[in-house]
Amino acid sequence: MHTTTVPTLFISAGEASGEHYGALLIEALKRRLAAAGLTARFFGMGGPRMVEAGLEPVVRSEEMAVMGVTEVIRHMPRIYGGFRKLKQAITERKPDAAVLIDFPDVHLKLAHELDRLGIPVIYFVSPQLWAWKKHRIQRVRKYVRRMLVIFPFEEGFYREHGVRAEFVGHPLAELAPPAITRAQFAAENDLNPAATWIGLLPGSRLKEVRANLPRMLEAAKGLARAGASATEEYEFLLPVAPTLTPAQRSEVSGWAADGGRGLMLRLVNDARGALKHARASVVASGTATVEAALAGNPFVVVYRVSPLTYAVAKRVVRVPHVAMANLIAGGRIVPELIQNDFTAANVVQELGPLLPDGAPRQSMMEGLAAMRSALTARRDGGGHRGLGAIERVVAIVLEELGAAGAALTGKIEASPGSS
Repeated sequence: MHTTTVPTLFISAGEASGEHYGALLIEALKRRLAAAGLTARFFGMGGPRMVEAGLEPVVRSEEMAVMGVTEVIRHMPRIYGGFRKLKQAITERKPDAAVLIDFPDVHLKLAHELDRLGIPVIYFVSPQLWAWKKHRIQRVRKYVRRMLVIFPFEEGFYREHGVRAEFVGHPLAELAPPAITRAQFAAENDLNPAATWIGLLPGSRLKEVRANLPRMLEAAKGLARAGASATEEYEFLLPVAPTLTPAQRSEVSGWAADGGRGLMLRLVNDARGALKHARASVVASGTATVEAALAGNPFVVVYRVSPLTYAVAKRVVRVPHVAMANLIAGGRIVPELIQNDFTAANVVQELGPLLPDGAPRQSMMEGLAAMRSALTARRDGGGHRGLGAIERVVAIVLEELGAAGAALTGKIEASPGSS
């Protein structure tokens, strides 16, 4: 382990949501250290936001983000090549600590290598082992020093299995609402501010967009026809994930142009702004459902994968709901249209009642408000009272830095203005 007061941290995220949290974490660590006149070095796997925040990328996350049985098999050489690069960098540089963010297929293997080298592993954002692949809990118990979870029910699951886990809160729940006004958003994206906007969020990976977008566009046409008969003008917002490469963004744009003929459809870069101002949304299962719930935006959850992936998932997934909003609420507050249930007609049927004011819309918004409350509840345990989610992770990272962390913590505590 290093004893220098300039620690080296390995930070790794493989998907859009985790990459966002990784960037927030790097920025928060740099601020905390800079206040005491200190610095740190960051290397690992990340995308454009993490690189901009200060990560030295060994592997780009957009090269590794695939999902589903068939996708993983097809891209195995590339995934394994990226894993070997990360493993080699860890062996050569021997970081003082590692933060692994979600992405279990790669990160649980890296955790083994890190543990073998005596590097403390902090896992931020739990892999969904409580839903499937519970056998992996043995790897977590053996190789992960601290498991930092962002959903309250996960803490109990891990502690019951002998893992040192802490609910740190959800980073998205602590973000201030987007400052952009409806008029500004309309001007930036060539939208009619007087129209009713509906969000279409097909996922952050190209494979997800390919699987989900066509039916979303079919549903949008059905909603547009219904709106036209009621003299309602609908415009559709399609956020594009920042982790997509320019070539992938161009591909998505082509699909939208082909499938969205006849629609007022706009590709936008600001998903949170779209969710803030949309009347309602169709959202692919994943982190975007949490973003929609936190925005108080009524939505329908949809998802479609390959038949093989779905057949495997049906055999191994053991949870009553797919949408995180429903799992947190302990009941179905948002509709779920998965695989064969995900049709344009079903989307129109479920989303239509959420557009006008009335009991269905009000009931969902009350359920979403309760879910937001559960994610923003402050915890007093763990010695991190009053800290936000990212700040709690920063405090735990400093605790786990060993000798370097002790030196840093002493200097931080002695610095002017430290709390």
